[in-house]
Amino acid sequence: MSINSHKYFSEGLHEECGVFGIYGNDGLSPAYACYNGLLSLQHRGQESCGISVNDRGVISSHKNMGLVNEVFSNEILDSLKGQMAIAHVRYSTAGGSVRENSQPLVMRYVKGTLAIAHNGNLTNAYEIRRELEHRGAIFQTTIDSEVIAYLVARERVKADSVENAVERAMKQIDGAYSLLVMSPQKMIAARDPHGFRPLCMGRLGKSVVFASETCALDACGAEFIRDVEPGEIVVVDEDGIRSIKTNCPKDGKKALCVFEYIYFARTDSFIDGISVYESRKEAGRILAREFPADADIVIGVPESGIDAAIGYSEESGIPYEKGIVKNGYIGRTFIKPTQKERAKSVRLKLNPICSVIKGKRVVVIDDSIVRGTTCDRIVRMLRDAGAKEVHLRISSPPFVWPCFYGTDIPSRDELIAVKHSVEEICKLTGADTLGFFPPEKLGGLLLGKSCGICDACFSGKYPTKVPEKTLEGKERGCVNFA
Repeated sequence: MSINSHKYFSEGLHEECGVFGIYGNDGLSPAYACYNGLLSLQHRGQESCGISVNDRGVISSHKNMGLVNEVFSNEILDSLKGQMAIAHVRYSTAGGSVRENSQPLVMRYVKGTLAIAHNGNLTNAYEIRRELEHRGAIFQTTIDSEVIAYLVARERVKADSVENAVERAMKQIDGAYSLLVMSPQKMIAARDPHGFRPLCMGRLGKSVVFASETCALDACGAEFIRDVEPGEIVVVDEDGIRSIKTNCPKDGKKALCVFEYIYFARTDSFIDGISVYESRKEAGRILAREFPADADIVIGVPESGIDAAIGYSEESGIPYEKGIVKNGYIGRTFIKPTQKERAKSVRLKLNPICSVIKGKRVVVIDDSIVRGTTCDRIVRMLRDAGAKEVHLRISSPPFVWPCFYGTDIPSRDELIAVKHSVEEICKLTGADTLGFFPPEKLGGLLLGKSCGICDACFSGKYPTKVPEKTLEGKERGCVNFA
């Protein structure tokens, strides 16, 4: 049986979402700052994007399906005038891929107007949504971000400030969220108690900037200040910046998604003080020590496999070569209506450099095998290019559990490592040898820092409880909780 006989429609992990916000218009209009930030966060979401700008209490927005440079023009950006703004790029891990679900969400209620941008998934969104609906709430979207918006608005009616309302809402929600809330006078950034999703803060002149990754701060010329801590609320208004520490995990441990280092974050970003580039190179070094190969060259599958390939080369002494070229102008090729078109899409997006590959024993590094619908075509592509041997190395452990915190890891039925051993997967891919990153070595990606990570998709040990309704369609009743 070949991997192509599986019924899976897409391979690889889809990105998270990305958020960006700026308080102040010191030197660069908030809308243009957001545009530059979103361009740098485009890798985190390519389905839709939006910007909401606050002009002395009046919030105006523009959002649509598509890439950032497709949705926004100079004319649109010039029309979005104001003193602060928040922005969002989206990939749908919860809720459908339709314009109504694009962010930021803008809500008008008795206390005025709120705009919200959210990265992550709530694990108890269904229960809260049902409770709100029974109380008469009418939802305009199918995303859990609107649940947060309702809770903040409801609590704001009783609370003496927006930040207190956010704090009260955080006590009711579980799961992953890096959140930006914009009221008529304030901007508020909040990160969930475990820190599943990244969020950092910078300064651009007198303006304060928030972003999912430091690369977005760089893009708008902002200087990095620090990361927003798990369980922290940061408030920015005319009085300056202040912090509220709340709702921290009882064990005091962070649970940042380890795939930020392996795949999601951009190479030039720092996540919780750790260089993504150096972390990925270390993954390659560890792979070289754990799974050496007698080979002539090391290559990486663009883009996220390249850094690990460099590390593998440095550790093993095998020369690194650029062996595969990625066509950056091809859109997403994950979902195609027929198997023939899916197979063709790989060659449209990736193509080998035959002069580098021919007659060589090749170590090829990729970031993951999820469903197993692409890796065999990459191996075949290298063999067609004349590779004498192909040794496949993966810079993440085998996926054997679904994710409930915002990463698009499917149910266990769709994960190839659940149904097949490493030896069987190797045979299915057509590689000569196969080595996955050892799960017990994941701490090495933190480069000696004592940051906590979430590795539930590999270990099945979830940092939070996941309600039964959320487990439906994934794996009800068979997960473990740390």
